[in-house]
Amino acid sequence: MLEFHIYDVFTDRAFSGNPLAVVMGADGLNAAQMQIIARQFNLSETIFVMAPRDPAHRARVRIFLPVAELPFAGHPTIGCALHLAGGADGALVLEAEAGPVPVAITAGLAEFEAPVLPVLSPQPVTPGAVAAGLGLEVGQVGFGAHRPCIAHAGPGFVFAPLRDLAALAAARPMSEAFAALTGDLDKLYCYAPDGAGYRARMFAPAAGIPEDPATGSATAVLAAALLEAGVLPEGAARIALRQGVEMGRPSQLGLRITVRDGRLAQVCVSGRAVPVAEGRIRIPEVE
Repeated sequence: MLEFHIYDVFTDRAFSGNPLAVVMGADGLNAAQMQIIARQFNLSETIFVMAPRDPAHRARVRIFLPVAELPFAGHPTIGCALHLAGGADGALVLEAEAGPVPVAITAGLAEFEAPVLPVLSPQPVTPGAVAAGLGLEVGQVGFGAHRPCIAHAGPGFVFAPLRDLAALAAARPMSEAFAALTGDLDKLYCYAPDGAGYRARMFAPAAGIPEDPATGSATAVLAAALLEAGVLPEGAARIALRQGVEMGRPSQLGLRITVRDGRLAQVCVSGRAVPVAEGRIRIPEVE
């Protein structure tokens, strides 16, 4: 039997934010067993904790969707780091498949630095394709200098800026048009202006996630879209984002971006987490 803990991440209130399963002592598991356990929990992501390869690091981790493994993801990083810290401030490094991920913890707030800086894809995305994929009018796509695009930092997303919160609330994946829009990425992150920050939604139905309450990796990759829109100043900027509101799972994410000479130099995402359950799970038998 393996010890597990369930956290709600990117929130300071239980039963909101994005649920996460943290499975401890996973060194003896293979990928097939991890996938079975992730499918059993059926949360957007499950993180498996193992001994680090480098003794200077806190742990090695592997992250799974219900249907596939991810090299890196944000809300598992936040939740796992806060669990391992046990309420203490400090810094630790998690060895993700994408590379080492530094995490700093201060007064219950964890901030990780993206292991890969996001970049834009040259592949164009038209407002018409976004509108068809989300069941919207073309006039509801884009605001200010924000235009649809694709960006990557390991995980890749279609980014769809929407005119206002009404358009964001009305957005929904439209099966074939959505699949044509997202292609092999299978993930779309839409956002709209919300006060001094943004409110967002993320859809990944082909990955077993009809909608995600909070997506730390997409929040990090959003930095590339914001840079392209010309809204990031030289130096450091802090941006507040809300996600999961339309699902009844409100989440709060912090994005800190450093720009030097007009280019992204550092991208960090921060959030809190609340424990909601714990227990033990059997080790799956695989042939």
